[in-house]
Amino acid sequence: MNVTEEYQRGVSYGPLNITSENTTFTKGFQFPISDTLDKAINGITIIILFITMISLGCTMEMAKIKSHILQPKGVVIALVAQFGIMPFTAFCLAKIFQLGPIEAVTVLICGCCPGGNLSNIFALALQGDMNLSIVMTTCSTVMALGAMPLLLYLYCKGFSGLENAVPYAGIIISLVMTLVPCAIGVAINHWAARYSKTIVKVGLSILLIASVAIGVMSGIAIGGTVWVLLSPRLMTVASLMPFIGYLLGYIMSTLLKQNGRCKRTIAVETGCQNIQLCSTILKVAFPPEVIGPLFLFPLIYIVFQGGEALLFIILFRWYQRCKPATDEKTVYVAVEKPEEAKLP
Repeated sequence: MNVTEEYQRGVSYGPLNITSENTTFTKGFQFPISDTLDKAINGITIIILFITMISLGCTMEMAKIKSHILQPKGVVIALVAQFGIMPFTAFCLAKIFQLGPIEAVTVLICGCCPGGNLSNIFALALQGDMNLSIVMTTCSTVMALGAMPLLLYLYCKGFSGLENAVPYAGIIISLVMTLVPCAIGVAINHWAARYSKTIVKVGLSILLIASVAIGVMSGIAIGGTVWVLLSPRLMTVASLMPFIGYLLGYIMSTLLKQNGRCKRTIAVETGCQNIQLCSTILKVAFPPEVIGPLFLFPLIYIVFQGGEALLFIILFRWYQRCKPATDEKTVYVAVEKPEEAKLP
């Protein structure tokens, strides 16, 4: 089955117009599923994103956000790392491995996404600055509304014919959709904080169940075209992106003289992407015949993202256990009691 086809100027897919010239796009994926199943996958994907963002909002405290905004050095460094390092890394890897146009767009969207709440868990395991982690995730989610479309526009210029291939309107709508449930979560945590932990736990359970459902239905959907997703080039890109993000985030924060907790936090915030948002954009904003099985690329990414972070956590805990104690022992010095003056 041919999965590539040459398109001339003026090819249209409903709301998405790809107006490239002599550009090869992945197209022609034939899914053995009905429109009902495809809509069900879209609906569950949106629900997962909604639940994730409410749970994220329930972890945010206005007082902590305000304190970091008033002293924004760590947040600024983390935001520069998030929207500077990751999109540039995605662009370079797409160029180095000579990815096809739609594959390059997929990788760029993943690289330009804001940080996800998984980074908060990693920061906790690495004994990082949890306040900075949560504030960084919050700020990157808000900033993504403007930064993500802008970065995609700029980096797509580096690929022939991709200037008009990205559905910016759909991406902006998806980003706005993330802010609404996030605001709901913040409101719950502010006015009904006693329910926040329960919502986060229940949200995580629903997220895991829904993710399994998505995996099963998507496996039926993509059928024999899974080979596109598991190509050596895409697998290599998915493994290198989070590793480079972790590494460069740590190096950048070290050069800017952050303390150990902040360095570890900025590192995981840089390498961790909002996979739920990325999946939603790829599945909902692109027609299925264009995106094919590539809407599952974020699932490949999260496997490497989580696996590499877990490796770093193990190494960090091993280092913490093996390093020599640096605390100085308290030394007590005997002091002679002065003799009392004798009365005459």
